Order: sequence, then C-alpha cells, then structure tokens
Amino acid sequence: MALLASTVHAERRERARELGARYDFAEGPLRLYLAVVDAQERAFERALADGPGAEDIAAYAVRVALPGVMEAAVAAGTETLREAVLLRFDEGDLEGIVEAWLRGEQQGGTDTFLARAAAAPVLEALPEVAAALRSAESDDRRCPRCGGLPQLAFFPDTGEALLTGQRTLVCSRCASEWVLSRMTCASCGETAGAKMPILSDVDHFPHVRIDACEICRRYLLTIDLRKDPRAVPLVDELVALPLDLAAAERGYSKISRNLMGF
Repeated sequence: MALLASTVHAERRERARELGARYDFAEGPLRLYLAVVDAQERAFERALADGPGAEDIAAYAVRVALPGVMEAAVAAGTETLREAVLLRFDEGDLEGIVEAWLRGEQQGGTDTFLARAAAAPVLEALPEVAAALRSAESDDRRCPRCGGLPQLAFFPDTGEALLTGQRTLVCSRCASEWVLSRMTCASCGETAGAKMPILSDVDHFPHVRIDACEICRRYLLTIDLRKDPRAVPLVDELVALPLDLAAAERGYSKISRNLMGF
C-alpha cells in the first residue's frame, strides 16, 4: 500500500511539473498544487499508518494534514489565499470547516480548499472510512464508495486506436473511480444525446473535452488517455481553465469545482 501511495503522488507531481512547463498560464496554480500534493502525500501515509476511525476523521485531518496544507498555501499561494488562510487559522473553526465539507455543504472558496486539501488524502487512503460518508440516497451518478459528486471523467488508454474504453468517473471527495455510461449526464441522468453537447479546443487541449448537459446546465471535463497516455486526470483537469471559462460563457456550471477552485 505504501508503494501505491508513493507511485500515485509521484505521478501527480511529475505531471504537474510537465504541464507547468507546457502552459504558462497554469504555472501559479500548479506551483501551489505541487506544494499541496507534498503535504497530501504525507497525510496519506500517516493515515495508512494510524488508521483513524470515521468518527474522528475531521479532527484527524485538522491535526495531521491541515498544518502542512496551510504551510503550502502560505508558501506557494497567492497573496489573497495567504491572507485568507492565516485569517482562518486565527479565527476559524477548523474542525467545523472540515466537518461541513465532509457533509457536502456549500462553503466559501478558502474553506473548501482547506477542508478538501486536508481531508481528501485521508479518505483516499482509507476507503472503509470514506464509505461511512455514503448516504442511502446515493445513485449511480455519485461515488459508490462515499457518495461524493464526480470531479471529472476519463477514457482509459485501451492500446487500440479504434477501441474506446468505458467512461470512468473520479470522485471529488475520495478519488474513487466508477463507470457510468457515456450517454448519461453525470449530473441529472439525462440520456438524450442531442441534449448533451461536447465542446473542445483540439489545438490547445487535444485530450480534454467538455461534456455538458442542456437539461441541467451542468458539465464536467473528460480526459482521453488514448490521446495522451501520460495524462493524469486529476492533474490535467487543473490546467483546463480555458475550457472551464468557455463552458461558463455558455451558461454551464461545473458539477464539482476542482481543488484550485476552477
């Protein structure tokens, strides 16, 4: 398991560096991400060793993961983020912020960033703890493990140009993966293809596209690993801000904003 943790975070780190060199506009967010992913890797490994219970997850994330996340934000974040993080440290109910995120409540950008950056690696490390968050109301558009909303989708690299693998969703809360039909809206469940436009920018992001829905006006980004086998979906999604802006201009809102708030 420790080897898996090392591999997963090393892949994310390497891809972030690669994309930072490729896309000038993403240098700032990826610099912050690289600082945060180091803190998340440490939290992941500590969680594997400590094995906290589901009832202790918020307190554990605040005690073990949040100090490193805050340090990363102060060191590599924007001045606005640094000031907001320091204010939360002085005045905020940090455990309450994490508990609210775990319950899926709407939060401000700084609170969401801190809670997600601190708690997500713990949930990713401990699937049985993540499973305790799942409610009976979950459906196939939500994570089968924790009930979280999808962050993104990807098509795996099948090794054959004419063979497309199943569309796989990635959870915004615990990073678990599950399969959902490509002809189903990941937000509302719409299945009419004519109501689900696909938008892309093949010149700048040949392996990324927007999957939108005219019914619910929501969207997510889909990463096609056949077109770029080196892609790491959770990292590549971070640099696709121009696609997010294009979707917003057309009146769509993202199912789940990513760690950087896009």
